[in-house]
Amino acid sequence: MPRPSTDHPSVNVPIGEVLALLQFLREEQGYDYLADVTAIDWSAYASKRFTVVWHLYSSTKHGFVRVAADCLDNADPVAPSAIKLWAGANWHERECFDLLGVKFEGHPDLRRILMWEGYPYYPLRKEFPLAGLPAELPDPEISAETKSGLVSAPMDGGPFVSKAGKPMSEAEPRAKDEAWSEGCEKPKND
Repeated sequence: MPRPSTDHPSVNVPIGEVLALLQFLREEQGYDYLADVTAIDWSAYASKRFTVVWHLYSSTKHGFVRVAADCLDNADPVAPSAIKLWAGANWHERECFDLLGVKFEGHPDLRRILMWEGYPYYPLRKEFPLAGLPAELPDPEISAETKSGLVSAPMDGGPFVSKAGKPMSEAEPRAKDEAWSEGCEKPKND
């Protein structure tokens, strides 16, 4: 089924049919390069919370196509692995699992790639605050050196804020403390 898009041809497909479509696009339509695998978290209140998205490129047609499929389970999102079609899906799927918690069925080594093993959260989910959530550092030596047992990921408080509902030129994130810049010395904390 066509998917609204302003840049490339895009389709929605049931999750159970996505591998067959990806294989058809690769073998019959010449989409020989898997550029990206990602997911969308619509919100904890959406009837279909997670949509997995594959971006394919054809080196002969010089164009992209986007394939999207909704995960069936909102609490435990699962999608089929595309590693048998493109070996490069390995790292894309691990990143998607690490940051959004989508499990790729059939993936030979699905483990975290950016966050440490045992990290209890998925940083790109809607409920994850921009300021991060405290979690214990995995290495006692790092904790001893930094004198911190807990850190927030991605960073404590986040250095930037943005204004919603404005044109992008006005809504871009700005530093919380704009009292200094490269031209002015940063005020000292007393």
